[in-house]
Amino acid sequence: MEAPRNSPAPDPGHAPAPGHVTTAGIAVDAPERMRDLGRELAALLRPGDLVMLTGELGAGKTTLTRGIGEGLGVRGAVTSPTFVIARVHPSLCGGPALVHVDAYRLDGGLDEMEDLDLDVSLPDSVVVVEWGDDKVEELSDARLHVVIERATGDASGTTGTAPEEDERRRVTLTGYGQRWTDGALTALGAAFA
Repeated sequence: MEAPRNSPAPDPGHAPAPGHVTTAGIAVDAPERMRDLGRELAALLRPGDLVMLTGELGAGKTTLTRGIGEGLGVRGAVTSPTFVIARVHPSLCGGPALVHVDAYRLDGGLDEMEDLDLDVSLPDSVVVVEWGDDKVEELSDARLHVVIERATGDASGTTGTAPEEDERRRVTLTGYGQRWTDGALTALGAAFA
């Protein structure tokens, strides 16, 4: 596991005030652990949170979101919303709904995202956006950006290694804004070891 770290990280989109960036790195060695990470992350999330997920196809974005849904106690199977663009999963336990968005096919940036009314959903829900880079940053100054990368092999996923090594991921969680400066990401990184 990578050691959690608290240091400024570059943000290609909407940059918060200096000092309001927190980063934690986590090593995940199996899809079940990615789902566990999602459940643990759900304990930190609250209504109004925007979570952006970045990673190549098959990296584990939907698996992480499935864990978040389980942790939030929402209704319905969390699956990739690629063809419906967005899916709302209401809470079964009085918590926030999960709005799961796949922005892969949206190339109009924030204009197309505005058609989904995410700004209306955001105050009362946890909004998770796959492929949201350069599309949703303007929705909130306080957001969590999760980058999932293969820990072995090249960008194509061809490794020549054992199948269990192909499942290892490096997960970098970067919280932007005052919302994420309380040390929760660092604690999550340390606890998830």
